[in-house]
Amino acid sequence: MSVHGTVADGFEPVRDAFAANLAQRGERGAAVAVHRHGRLVVDLWAGEAHADRPGTPWRSDTAQVIRSAGKGPAAAVLLLLHQRGLLDLDAPVSAYWPRFKAAGKEAARVRQLLTHRVGVPALEVPLTVAQALDGVSGPRAVAAQAPAWEPGTDHGYHAQTYSWLLGELVLRVTGRTLGQWFAREIARPLGLDLWFGVPEAEAHRVGRVAVAQEPPVVASAGLRTRPKQSVVDAYADPASLTNRAFGAIELPYDENDAAYLRGELPASNAVATARSLSRCYAALTTGVDDRAPLFAPATVAVARSAESEGPDRVLVVNTRFGHGFMLHGPSCPLLAPGSFGHPGRGGSLGFADPESGVAFGYVTNTLYKSVTADARAQALLRAVRTCLR
Repeated sequence: MSVHGTVADGFEPVRDAFAANLAQRGERGAAVAVHRHGRLVVDLWAGEAHADRPGTPWRSDTAQVIRSAGKGPAAAVLLLLHQRGLLDLDAPVSAYWPRFKAAGKEAARVRQLLTHRVGVPALEVPLTVAQALDGVSGPRAVAAQAPAWEPGTDHGYHAQTYSWLLGELVLRVTGRTLGQWFAREIARPLGLDLWFGVPEAEAHRVGRVAVAQEPPVVASAGLRTRPKQSVVDAYADPASLTNRAFGAIELPYDENDAAYLRGELPASNAVATARSLSRCYAALTTGVDDRAPLFAPATVAVARSAESEGPDRVLVVNTRFGHGFMLHGPSCPLLAPGSFGHPGRGGSLGFADPESGVAFGYVTNTLYKSVTADARAQALLRAVRTCLR
């Protein structure tokens, strides 16, 4: 498949790695973008826009569902509200959302909600897709849910419930949904094609995803190809917290369905181009178009302050989380120790590395089993590192 787009001088290795993903790692359609000090230095795309329906080429403006890679931009909304003095991270969640104190969560803090420590990664009764999208049933369910552990004492990835936790808090603080606030305050001023709830006028640009079997990873990928038995067992057990967390919305559901993509699930159904995902992280940390960064230095420090670190009760591996962002570590390798961002289950990835001035966005329609460390994204990251030497 032909690779389209541009790379700045010195970033040619990223094009080579992207082409290798297409040739060797089963990529059907994807895009990657890199900003350096606010300037777009890599902007590449290739393949099919629809993983399950060949015949429509991926174009410069093709957008794609990025699953949990949307958690980072969603968390940025809460950190900007905090930066503006509208949200206190140390306040009880119930100060903004009184019903949340039910079932032993009265002492749960806002920062614990952001850092996967609040204890409600799963629901007693999964929601239907219609309930998940109605804006009422999800918040009501997590508010009533008894925590799986005392809030603040442990951490576990809130794969789906993160949507309703963040979304309801933003609604109660601002009177707007998270998607509306993001569009007005971040996306429109910056010209981002990054949505929590795809506008009907943009739906034609969204490619279709499909789950695929990952081909054997080449030796140079440097990633574990056989997960630990404990991880395998957790995903195989229907009653495990792992399966219940990912199954908080009844399975199966169609991620390509237009109604699903119009709804707001900040934890799982954000849609973006790679260019805009990278530009979003650049805007947060280095600024773009001669604009000041959206995050003050103190907010960057909060974003990447390691609040949750060690065994994850949901993912069953060691994870590291700042306030809404995953941090560089063995289970989620990013560019460097100071990087922060978020992967999407199946492949997509967005992050920033303030020290090098790099922001990165990768989106794909070919979804593998990877949760935090996809071989294709890692190959691109290795190429970026070589360009910075």
